[in-house]
Amino acid sequence: MEHFVVSARKYRPQTFTDVVGQQAITNTLLNAIENNHLAQALLFTGPRGVGKTTCARILAKMINSEGNETGDEDFAFNIFELDAASNNSVDDIRNLTDQVRIPPQIGKYKVYIIDEVHMLSQAAFNAFLKTLEEPPKHCIFILATTEKHKIIPTILSRCQIFDFKRITVKDAKEYLKYIAEEQGIQAEDDALHIIAQKADGAMRDALSIFDRVVSFSGKNLTRQAVTENLNVLDYETYFKSTDLILENKIPELLIQFNSILAKGFDGHHYIAGLASHFRDLLVCQNNETIELLEVGDETKEKYLVQSKLASQAFLLKGIELANDCDLKYKNSKNQRLLVELCLMQLASINFDGEKKNSKNFIIPASYFKKIGVKPITVSNPEEKIELHNSPEKEASSDDNTYENEEEKLEIASNNETAVLEKRPKISLDVKKKTTSGLSLSSIKAKKEHQIKQMEVVLDEEELPKDPFTEEELIKVWKQYVSILENKGQFNLASILSIDTPKVIDTVINLEFPNATNKVEVERQQYDILAFIRKELNNFDISFSITVNEVMEKQYAYTAKEKFEKLKEKNPAIAVLKKTFGLDI
Repeated sequence: MEHFVVSARKYRPQTFTDVVGQQAITNTLLNAIENNHLAQALLFTGPRGVGKTTCARILAKMINSEGNETGDEDFAFNIFELDAASNNSVDDIRNLTDQVRIPPQIGKYKVYIIDEVHMLSQAAFNAFLKTLEEPPKHCIFILATTEKHKIIPTILSRCQIFDFKRITVKDAKEYLKYIAEEQGIQAEDDALHIIAQKADGAMRDALSIFDRVVSFSGKNLTRQAVTENLNVLDYETYFKSTDLILENKIPELLIQFNSILAKGFDGHHYIAGLASHFRDLLVCQNNETIELLEVGDETKEKYLVQSKLASQAFLLKGIELANDCDLKYKNSKNQRLLVELCLMQLASINFDGEKKNSKNFIIPASYFKKIGVKPITVSNPEEKIELHNSPEKEASSDDNTYENEEEKLEIASNNETAVLEKRPKISLDVKKKTTSGLSLSSIKAKKEHQIKQMEVVLDEEELPKDPFTEEELIKVWKQYVSILENKGQFNLASILSIDTPKVIDTVINLEFPNATNKVEVERQQYDILAFIRKELNNFDISFSITVNEVMEKQYAYTAKEKFEKLKEKNPAIAVLKKTFGLDI
């Protein structure tokens, strides 16, 4: 049985031209070698599986090559690879610095490749600083790491840094296609695209997944085989889900989600994929953003077809709902219900081509045609219409008056006019500003109207103004407090009991410890005045309410203040506290 070599090793690039997706770095290194402009300390950093160690080995081989060596010749005696994850002590770095002084026996340079250099200890980094800054002319250091932020700044400042990027899905797919042709494997374009997406920018991971899927499906690599082996949801699942959502088929959508869960897929993975699917549909709707869609040609056609069925408003709302479900998924106690609720909301989205504002309720004219109502047109449609009944007309109105009367309101969009026909007993006033009957401003206006009515009555009528004493006022005051307590208005009764009213002429002076009490009394002052004026037969009585914050201290004593007050009344309490060692 022939020994199997994994594709990641079998197809490891031997030259810079074979390296996938890192053209900027490989071109820079080639030019540096040709122009003899290569630094003596290089740092290769980037994600896993993007070619850092491979480029380091190719560079180490090329700088010792003079162009007349055979292709299979290597310079193993001049290339030293050190794994910093297991050789991270100061002693390992000291051994390295001792070897650096010895010149190479073959070739021009000794190349030291230190992989995972971020694993070196702090002491090892410090021991390596001097050698890294001023190495011998025959020595070149190539450091490789996936976590540049863990390397101390003094090391970074001594190195020429090359940042390797993630390999794009397109580049990974093209390389997988090349390997499939080399091995004589028939592979669908979508199948290779799914493998490239699953690799997440790492070529080594893509090759490992490729070997695994080939072992499962043999020489014919299909999209269905890849999705089944990798246990991923393919595009068809999301295309079907979107079709059901657009058709508002909630039962079928829930059944499909149940079948997805039965196959072992996670609801979180499904809803996140659905949001990404909506995003892909959204970018397909604009020719400028269609290049952001990283799928095969066959799948791209399906996206273009479905993107025409969904409006932009629907997709934006769908992404919002799916993303909200994605954020809440981990903290939800009933995760399946959360996803199902999100799917039902998605299937309930219904746009008719325009955004509807829920704050403005529009009554269509077709509704009023059913009741056979005739319209009249208001000259200025921007003006608001207020209908109100006057008390005199309400008194003279009769139920039979409205039997043959009609009323109609017709509102159309844009250049629409408000059309209204009124009953004869209702007066129509057109005003620029109206006050709602339930608003705070209308309550205030009503209260001001009552005050004005009271002032008018006082001016027009000769009301009694009998003299009274302060004792008579206090008696009536307590009587009113008792009435409030019987009615259950204990809060107002308690506030009125705080201060004893004092009279100057016909003005009742009240003093409260805070503004809250004052506001509450002012709110009820007209009822209070009406009772007192009637009982004392003097309609010239008024209120003068002030706030004295010092009074508030009289109602809030600390434990120490209470003890001092009790000690003033009975000094024996101090002896009692001292004898028994009591705390306040």
